[in-house]
Amino acid sequence: MAVRPSASSRALLAAVVVALLASAAGIGWLLRPVDVRPLPGVPRAAAASPVPVETPTPTPSTTPTPAAEVCEQPSHPLRPRTITVRGVAREVSVVTPPREADGVPGAPPLTSVGKAVFAWDRDQGISPGDPAGNVLLNAHTWPDGTALGNRLLAGLHRGDRIVVSGAQHSLCYRVTERIEVLASAGLARYYATDGPPQLAIVVCSGRRLGPGVWEKRTVWFAAPSA
Repeated sequence: MAVRPSASSRALLAAVVVALLASAAGIGWLLRPVDVRPLPGVPRAAAASPVPVETPTPTPSTTPTPAAEVCEQPSHPLRPRTITVRGVAREVSVVTPPREADGVPGAPPLTSVGKAVFAWDRDQGISPGDPAGNVLLNAHTWPDGTALGNRLLAGLHRGDRIVVSGAQHSLCYRVTERIEVLASAGLARYYATDGPPQLAIVVCSGRRLGPGVWEKRTVWFAAPSA
């Protein structure tokens, strides 16, 4: 004759099963891949050589601000036409390539002109002068050191000034953060559409692991400034 388990035994068994299920669910959650869109890269471009690490913020320049860099507060968001990075590049043209099939912002064309311009991601839906979110920008880095990305890596640091100009007005920004991340890790907050208004600029950096394969991404965030 079979012996039925007591009520207390059945309760204990149920508790053990629940605990095991909860544990398994927790492990499953930990192992679940994180769905993070990659940072913009330049899939078909050659990568740069290793780049300098972050240097201390330089002493602010006392050079008078050129008239072309006088910033205003437009009454509505502006479409960026040129960008000046003080001490790095002046009145750089801005192009607007479409996003890639995977939703990553497009890069400038792989031409002698394309290596010297910024790409602005209009699909983000955020323009300079909008009240919140990131204005997404990217640029090429070339192995011979001649592209805009190379100049940004060498000369753009915290506290530096960026001027974004439209047809009639300009907006000023100051770099608040410069970080370097592994390309495989991505940076979800690069794509933020809420929070404070800011520029988010990314270029490829780090070692070249192979044709079109970049080890890292360097990202700058810049907040509106007078």
